[in-house]
Amino acid sequence: MKWNKYTLKTRTVVEDIVISSLADIGIQGVEIEDKQPLTQQDKEQMFVDILPDIPDDDGIAYLNFYLEPEEDNETILANVKQELEDLRMFVDIGEGTITKSETEDKDWINNWKEYFHQFYVDDILIIPSWEEVKPEDQDKMIIHIDPGTAFGTGMHETTQLCIRQLKKYVTPDTKLLDVGTGSGILSIIALKLGAKHAVGTDLDPCAVPAVEENKEVNGVPSDAFEMLIGNIIDDKEIQDQVGYEKYDIVTANILADVLVPLTPVIVNQMKSGAIYITSGILDVKEGEVKAAIEAAGLTVIEITHQGEWVSITARKR
Repeated sequence: MKWNKYTLKTRTVVEDIVISSLADIGIQGVEIEDKQPLTQQDKEQMFVDILPDIPDDDGIAYLNFYLEPEEDNETILANVKQELEDLRMFVDIGEGTITKSETEDKDWINNWKEYFHQFYVDDILIIPSWEEVKPEDQDKMIIHIDPGTAFGTGMHETTQLCIRQLKKYVTPDTKLLDVGTGSGILSIIALKLGAKHAVGTDLDPCAVPAVEENKEVNGVPSDAFEMLIGNIIDDKEIQDQVGYEKYDIVTANILADVLVPLTPVIVNQMKSGAIYITSGILDVKEGEVKAAIEAAGLTVIEITHQGEWVSITARKR
């Protein structure tokens, strides 16, 4: 089935007001296209593989909404236009023009799967559930990951840098803390490498079902990998739940802007001599993160690069 797509051109500063007005007349699920820079809160919540490269903000927002052809599009559009005219009495909504196009019906939840295929990180095969393991790969370490729509797949350089560091430092006695765990890929790989226990933290509640599903398909016992939702940087309750001076390895594949405030906090969770594996660092931010790590009393023992991304591994003195 085809859908009618309507694109409303407005201003970024009033997009929330316009969306609320659309909701008042029954239009839900508006898609936003703008160039607003990420806020600090946005950055802190983006425990993902890739930080979007956003052009300079031009103050323009495009709001897309979709109507079925069988609906009375003309009446709905007339209501939208009247609502916009009413809004103009109070705020400057910009052009307020509406253009129409036609789009194919899509499975928005599963459409991304066509872009995620099995791949290797050295001798580890990472594969989604909808693909088969080839006979020649049966003897490899196989990690089944379905990231869902909210988290990375492990294909990005930052995750691969962390995986390679885990291979170097995980032992049978390792207790791992994974900050910004997302799909759970780093914790699951650590456990597959022989780690004793893993704890993951994330800001997004969607991490809980994602981790549970990935634990199940990889045969990870439920009590071997625990998940907590909250911001360990400033949430004392989460810090207490995670515990102090009890982890042999901490991984944090986040962003430089989050690693800087995270590092002086997370040293409290680390044992003496524990390993701190960081990534998500653009090469231009390497010096800033390295300085924060050293200022927190850690000794940098290795810096690795892949493309424009950097991983810094340090040890607690």
